[in-house]
Amino acid sequence: MGLKSEILQKIENNTVKVGILGLGYVGLPLAVTFAKNDVEVLGFEKSEKKAAMANSGENYIGDVEDEDLETVVKKGRFTATTDFNRIKECDAIFICVPTPLDRFRKPDMAYIEGSCLEIGRFMKKGTFIALESTTYPTTTEDFMLPIIERESGMTHGYDFWLAYSPERVDPGNQTYKTENTPKVLGAMTEDGNEIGLAIYSKAIQQIHVVSSPKAAEMVKILENTYRLINISLINELALLSGKMDINIWEVIDAAKTKPYGFQAFYPGPGIGGHCIPLDPFYLEYIAKKFDFDLSMINTAGHIDMLMPHRMTIKITSALNRHKKSVNGSRILFLGVAYKPNIDDERESPALKIIQEVANKGGLVDFYDPYIETAKTEDGTEYSSIDDLSNLRDYDCVIVTTKHKDFDFSDLAEKSQLIVDLQNAYATSTEDIYKL
Repeated sequence: MGLKSEILQKIENNTVKVGILGLGYVGLPLAVTFAKNDVEVLGFEKSEKKAAMANSGENYIGDVEDEDLETVVKKGRFTATTDFNRIKECDAIFICVPTPLDRFRKPDMAYIEGSCLEIGRFMKKGTFIALESTTYPTTTEDFMLPIIERESGMTHGYDFWLAYSPERVDPGNQTYKTENTPKVLGAMTEDGNEIGLAIYSKAIQQIHVVSSPKAAEMVKILENTYRLINISLINELALLSGKMDINIWEVIDAAKTKPYGFQAFYPGPGIGGHCIPLDPFYLEYIAKKFDFDLSMINTAGHIDMLMPHRMTIKITSALNRHKKSVNGSRILFLGVAYKPNIDDERESPALKIIQEVANKGGLVDFYDPYIETAKTEDGTEYSSIDDLSNLRDYDCVIVTTKHKDFDFSDLAEKSQLIVDLQNAYATSTEDIYKL
């Protein structure tokens, strides 16, 4: 029996063993989803703490149900390990590691490179490999493949198959989870797509196959740059509307009555999360190699980067209206999560505004029912206050995250001044200053 027939038979018989590298926001939900469907999963994690928590059924990712993790661990369908030598046990490997930007805002490929080195050293023949981490087009074929072939001594298409399938995780989304979010798959060969379709179908309801890894990589970039451009556009229009005494929220509500040709995007203090603020820089990196200038994306990215500073100006103006300065004022930020009702503060604009306000002499606190501690880019760590019983002690309260837990009517009654950056209030008043 050939290697392809062997892995397809294992998938059909449900004896296939899946390895997942990285048990974070993408990896752990994927691991649990496979395991819930009776696929044996081995999760690889550098952090001994995370591996130990996972093995004890202790959940640390909001999009994973506590009961689901406990169940798959007890059944023996999911095990976490820090021993990468066990990669040789796996028939299919999914790479779900971080892809941050370095201080020059270029892709930091260290985590992907490290994963490829470990896979190349330990994998067996007949392994299917898919990268899920967000990256620039051509990563799979031009960056990953040479490392894996060099380290393993194996040949792609004969001894193993390589593909890209971008993660689609929307933290806090109660409707679309890993299993019911359509998945894009692009392998380097038709055999790779056939195997990838078979294995992913064990856990995910709908798979859309494309012609190549670089097409799949571009899909991920397109999805998030589309959102970046439109959010940046509405943010800029919101700032202009404020100067013109136009309620941008009223404008959006009216515009979305059009049944075609318009999709509503909403303004805010900036864009957070690990995807939308970062993806354009992945694409910018590879575009330069093709002597191509991404002028529209560059402009949108520039608008997004300026939004926290512009929000600081809003806060300054609101305090000035009350005959106060930022310097020496007590300022409370409501929410540091980058979106409502989640415990994720990655790239949160709230933290950028906090740092700038603190640098101007503001005496800063934050309250977030989902996040106990948060750190700004300069390394300053803040802890959430315990409750909102002393709102009158603050010169200004900033709505940076619209958590469902906040009673905005009560907040308005108890606060001296509110700067609303999330449309928590319908209109501006003497004591409520809207974006």
